[in-house]
Amino acid sequence: MPHHHDSHSGHPAAEFRGEVESVIFHNEETGYAVLRLKPSGKQSDSVTVVGNLPAITPGERIEASGQWIDDRHYGRQFRATSLRTEPPVTLDGIERFLGSGLIDGIGKEYARRIVEKFGTGVFDVIDQSSQRLEEIEGIGPKRRRKIRESWKEQMAVRQIMIFLHSQGIGAARAQRIFKTYGAEAIDTIRANPYRLADDIPGIGFKTADAIAARLGQPEESPARMDAGIGHVLNAAASSGGHCALPRTVLTRQAAELLAIEPDRIAT
Repeated sequence: MPHHHDSHSGHPAAEFRGEVESVIFHNEETGYAVLRLKPSGKQSDSVTVVGNLPAITPGERIEASGQWIDDRHYGRQFRATSLRTEPPVTLDGIERFLGSGLIDGIGKEYARRIVEKFGTGVFDVIDQSSQRLEEIEGIGPKRRRKIRESWKEQMAVRQIMIFLHSQGIGAARAQRIFKTYGAEAIDTIRANPYRLADDIPGIGFKTADAIAARLGQPEESPARMDAGIGHVLNAAASSGGHCALPRTVLTRQAAELLAIEPDRIAT
């Protein structure tokens, strides 16, 4: 998206809440999004909000912090420094959310029927008692199972995306991480962030190490030192074709990589 200078600057910080009417643009890797939001509790026109978030679906509620900007090309918009999402609560929002294509087996028509039948309790029905979906004309056992499984996967992916986004990882990689670890992804990463470098294409030791630091992994934890030593050996194998390294060279290079004293690495 091209960046344009604003016709006014120095706007004071502001808070803004609303329901997502439509997603104009969303880059899954960077999280950059342009949204149309209907302000909460007002009959006023919808507004454009620009910011970053890992996943967004029409119907969801947004709480934004940032500034109102008068852009000379796009007009008045809210430029958010932080965006937080919450599940939809209005019937219109829930219908928009379910009918967005997010859940396999539910399109606009089924979203309308489901919300008509179950109202604001629909998420609990899908989550806890999906059998009741078969009370709706056109939903049989096969479609019901598809809806339930898709719902569970989407909610798990979304939770993982939000967690990983907070660790500086884009949504495309979050999808790969989910496919590798499944619903255990967050627990797996918290237990040993360095597994990411071994298991996920495109994530190297440096990225995994940065995530580990954010999660509070101690600088001299055995997991970190093991991962650093492994990284040095793998780098020697892939770049120089070595099948081994002298202990002194390995210790020195690992110590440099990890910024830890060589005698600690030797241990």
